[in-house]
Parts: sequence; structure tokens; C-alpha cells
Amino acid sequence: MAFINENIDPEEEMTVELTLTDGKVVNCGIITIFDVDDNEYIALTPLNDKGEADRDEIWFYRYSENPDDTNEEPILGYIEDDDEYEAVADAFDELLDEEEFEDFEG
Repeated sequence: MAFINENIDPEEEMTVELTLTDGKVVNCGIITIFDVDDNEYIALTPLNDKGEADRDEIWFYRYSENPDDTNEEPILGYIEDDDEYEAVADAFDELLDEEEFEDFEG
């Protein structure tokens, strides 16, 4: 499991700081949180030292919040099943397609 610390500054994009299993800390931008088959997932992109997103790299995690305590930090979980990962990636691609379509209709 990875734990996140949210940076909730209205002047900046939403970011999380991930501590990976090897102890490395990576700052990531939150792309979106979305549902797939009654589960929530989060799409993240690593940020470089200047705070810029790596648009070529997207990480997916399971996402959960404690509904009884809104102040408790959300928890991210690894997606270990290939079929689950494919379903999440496909759903994310569909979200991107819908977003591009809405932008096009503008």
C-alpha cells in the first residue's frame, strides 16, 4: 500500500506524495479519480523537480477514503491483477476520449 499526503493549495494543482515500497518518495499530480466496477481508482502522473508532469507516464492505484472520517488520509493500493489493471486502463482511456470530445464540442 502507498499512503498519500495531499497538498491542498487552491493556487496549485492537486498533488500527492507517494512513498514507494523501495522507500523512494515521488511527488505526483492527480489526473482524476474514477470508478470501475464499483471500485474507485486514481490516475497519477509523476512530477519532475520543477513540478511539471510527465505526460508519458501514468500510474493507476486503487483509491479509498474513510467515509466516517473525512480528515483521514486516503489510502492507495496496488493493482496486482492484470485483468483489473486492463479494465482500469481501458476506463481511463474512455474518460480521456470523452474529455477530448467535450473539448472539441466546446
